[in-house]
Amino acid sequence: MNLSERDRKVIWHPFTQQQTALPNIGMVSGKAALLYDENGKEYIDAISSWWTNTLGHANPEIAQAIKQQVDALEHVIFAGFTHEPAVQVAEQLLDLLPEHQAKVFFSDNGSTAVEVALKMAIQYWHNQAIQKNRIIAFKNAYHGDTFGAMSVGARGYFNQPFESFLFEVEFVDLPTASNFEEVRSHFQTLLHKNDVAAFIFEPLVQGSAGMLMYEAAFLDELIKIAEQADVLCIADEVMTGFGRTGKLFATDYLQYQPDIYCLSKGITGGFLPLGITTCTQKMYDAFVSHDKLKTFFHGHSYTGNPIACAAAAASLRILKNAQDKIDQLVHLQTYFVEKLQVHPKIENIRQAGTIVAFEVKSNTSSDYFNNIRDVLYENFIKRGVMLRPLGNTVYVLPPYVITEQQLLRVYEVIEEVLELA
Repeated sequence: MNLSERDRKVIWHPFTQQQTALPNIGMVSGKAALLYDENGKEYIDAISSWWTNTLGHANPEIAQAIKQQVDALEHVIFAGFTHEPAVQVAEQLLDLLPEHQAKVFFSDNGSTAVEVALKMAIQYWHNQAIQKNRIIAFKNAYHGDTFGAMSVGARGYFNQPFESFLFEVEFVDLPTASNFEEVRSHFQTLLHKNDVAAFIFEPLVQGSAGMLMYEAAFLDELIKIAEQADVLCIADEVMTGFGRTGKLFATDYLQYQPDIYCLSKGITGGFLPLGITTCTQKMYDAFVSHDKLKTFFHGHSYTGNPIACAAAAASLRILKNAQDKIDQLVHLQTYFVEKLQVHPKIENIRQAGTIVAFEVKSNTSSDYFNNIRDVLYENFIKRGVMLRPLGNTVYVLPPYVITEQQLLRVYEVIEEVLELA
């Protein structure tokens, strides 16, 4: 049996209907923007393997950092102990984030980074004996798969079986030029009772909703209103962080900054899972007390794992000098956007930094279960390009190391496949 056949017998894959899905492709190696399967076939990774491999595959500097750390310290409990890679990551991150960010809390992935943020925000008010227990979020949001993260995400396909278990959240429309006055009014009305603990958002791009994009000016105004009402603001930069929108963080486009950041995906360059939640000194101080009940009781077995932290520290060192590559990718993506603007089978083409997305015109509704998705995916894969449409939404989100020739091939394949759609 080959790797794909062995996999089929024993593994249950994420976001996959096992009855109808194509066989899982057995991958054996990767280099930069390329992946190779067990038969030697080459694939261009045009989605950074679920948006994680910002620096491509098998980056030698990150790989070397991991090798060195494995030989020194593979893991240690993070309650009562610390280690050099964790301190390095925290120091590096706080140098990159806005000045008011002061403390770093480690977890395992994007969902847990959001869980930590929500628990921090709610307990922040609880520790001060202030009754604030409501959360505001955008409609269509996706913040993860754990119960808190699902609660602040869109109610629908992904969490329908669990809806009765999710806590109540106030949802507002994603702001646009045509609806902003209405959104602002709704937002202000929700704050009138003075019981809102936090406002959580994906800045500028809602990833899993279909790469929905909105303007920084609208988000700035909502954060400003939230600040005036003493509401904590949580930026879920799990997808947008580390250069995806053209700047290091999507919030770098804002004048008003959030109180809490949720980070993951690209932080280790795609090598290892790691989640991080950062907060202000003011927030942290609300948990520092002789009263042990004010402790933040949250942690995971692998919190602050030294190997993952070593990968993150190396990735952050590279990212500090990667702006030229990011700018080059933004420029190339802009070129292809302009080229595809007039394609008869494409609508609503849009770009946010290194991210390009568009809808393939369809006779059925534009949603996650649009059947055109399977046709597109199968034909992309046949042609050696890894693209994973969200329904009839196709997005291109490659590693920063992709070459111009490779990206040209991605768009050639897109045009070929569109002829079949």
